[in-house]
Amino acid sequence: MADAPPFVNPETSELDLYQIWDEALPVLGLVVLFGSLALLPYLVAVVVFEGTFVSLLLILFTQLLFAVGAAIVLMYVITRAIQLADA
Repeated sequence: MADAPPFVNPETSELDLYQIWDEALPVLGLVVLFGSLALLPYLVAVVVFEGTFVSLLLILFTQLLFAVGAAIVLMYVITRAIQLADA
């Protein structure tokens, strides 16, 4: 008999919501981390430097933080999926 797929309870063949929650929490933490890191320069650009060249640079830096954060989250998800598939 083959192993049960991830996130499925082998006894009841239903979704294992606790395992799904345990896997979603680190992803949520990474999203909140990079979202809050990107929020800081954005707020400085909007509140302090509105309409200046520095504002443009801070907005571009915010977009860079979002791109790096999205890449790190994607790498984490892919790595974790590979680990779950091998287990």
